[in-house]
Amino acid sequence: MTYFTHILLNNVIPLTIMIAIGVILYRAFKLDIKTLSKLNFYLFSPALVFKMLYESSLSLAVLGQTLLFFVLFFAAMFLLMEIVIRLRGYQGGMIPAMRNSVIFYNSANYAIPLNQLVFVGDAFTLSIQIIIMMMQSLLPNTYGIYAVNASKRNDMKQTLRTILTLPVIYIIPIAFLMKGLHVPIPGPVYAPINYVSDAFIATALLTLGVQLGSMKWTFNLTDVLLSNVLRLCVGPVVGFLIVMLMGIEGVMAQALVLSCAVPTSLSSVLIAVEYDNEPEFSSQAVFSSTIFSIVTVTLVIYLMKFIG
Repeated sequence: MTYFTHILLNNVIPLTIMIAIGVILYRAFKLDIKTLSKLNFYLFSPALVFKMLYESSLSLAVLGQTLLFFVLFFAAMFLLMEIVIRLRGYQGGMIPAMRNSVIFYNSANYAIPLNQLVFVGDAFTLSIQIIIMMMQSLLPNTYGIYAVNASKRNDMKQTLRTILTLPVIYIIPIAFLMKGLHVPIPGPVYAPINYVSDAFIATALLTLGVQLGSMKWTFNLTDVLLSNVLRLCVGPVVGFLIVMLMGIEGVMAQALVLSCAVPTSLSSVLIAVEYDNEPEFSSQAVFSSTIFSIVTVTLVIYLMKFIG
């Protein structure tokens, strides 16, 4: 019950308030959602990724094992989604929209506070979650954008050029290089990085609220619920099976399984909005999975004690 209350008060309710503010602002001022999405892609998200990687404490052993887990988990979920997509007979933009709603999950502003709540400020488990966050920041900005444009049969050369303009793919190696070489960042430079990274969560949630406020609210209940079940229930089960397959035990196993249990990422909404690819479905999937995660994440936390 403690976890249930904490997730509700510290994750779901604050997120819902910010989303509601976005809805109100759109209704009052008709905010330009394209501008908001570009701010997230080109400014706020890269700053957050850089700051977290630069400040993190990552060992090569943890990095290698966590990356291997992530690759196996991503491959398993991708194959599962291919089966679901074929069975459901999805066409066009719905294919990447459904896939993105399951394989991209909220590994930053939801999973990191959750990780520190469950493991009581453990630096080791935090480093694991930061590696997951790094990959979950990289993939939507590369594969996610490619998949959406491929479904629209857009010019792949133009799509590649678009991907190469995204700062995140450069920020990750730069952060690791500067950290590895112990390159100090002057205070007057680091202060703006802090300001911008702190604005990511608010801007991303406002963008979701603006999108929800502009929707016609024609629910596709079956597809949204299917996405939620795959993300919140099947995801942690697959994560648990991969942990067993790799022979990972103890607190690392628990941290990896918990990282798979969080709701759909805001990145799926940002991609959907930026490239006009099923934004209504994507917004509903993010919002509903965040609400339902109160129950599912609490259940995963309870079951984690059975992971050796």
